[in-house]
Amino acid sequence: MPAQHHLYQAPAHLLQDKVILVTGAGDGIGRAAALSYARLGATIVLLGRSVEKLEKVYDQIEQEGGKQPALIPLNLETASTVEYSQIVQSIEQEFGRLDGLLLNAAILGDLRPLEYYPLDLFSKVMQVNVNAQFLLIRTLMPLLRAAETGSVILTTSSVGRVGRANWGAYAVSKFAVEGMMQTLADELKNTSKVRVNCINPGATRTNMRANAYPAEDPGSLKSPEDIMGLYHFLMGNDSAEVSGQSLDAQPK
Repeated sequence: MPAQHHLYQAPAHLLQDKVILVTGAGDGIGRAAALSYARLGATIVLLGRSVEKLEKVYDQIEQEGGKQPALIPLNLETASTVEYSQIVQSIEQEFGRLDGLLLNAAILGDLRPLEYYPLDLFSKVMQVNVNAQFLLIRTLMPLLRAAETGSVILTTSSVGRVGRANWGAYAVSKFAVEGMMQTLADELKNTSKVRVNCINPGATRTNMRANAYPAEDPGSLKSPEDIMGLYHFLMGNDSAEVSGQSLDAQPK
């Protein structure tokens, strides 16, 4: 029987004094993770495309008495290497290290057969879902190594483990994410205190899920807040020995 990490109950100060960057922090799972990490004592670096959404999360963290977050507006589709370098510089100047990185941001693209998939859209999905994840990991790794222990969480999907018809570039991108996680975890094994894992959120009440399944009753799904147990476990020190794993937030 697999470990029940999705049922993990986080101690109140699990993430005290940790600095954690969350991508896609303005909405959905990223927003829920940013808020819950802040409640557990972390300082959150909020990264996302919409300044308005990020500011709302920023304000809520402050209203709840959390530590003052940092805010980084970034479009992962068009961001330049200079912008990635600026992220590193700002975090290094402000905090000197990065304890955690939740790579949550992604786009769905179209649900259609690969045979009819537009090249420009395929490239866009791969840029946001794969290339941007790689660039963030590559540029932020020195800051993660500077932490006492570091945790990188990538976001996968069931369609990134077993191919499913018509899921197109999204499925291909999630297979790539699984491979990136496994490769990086193996590279860091025995040489670093940085661990790397994937989370498959499963069917969750998000805008992306609604776009993929427009006829589905959202009330039948768990909310992002309902699935945070695994996100807490993998970001906290209780998972210090867990790396190279692809885990389900809602195991069947």
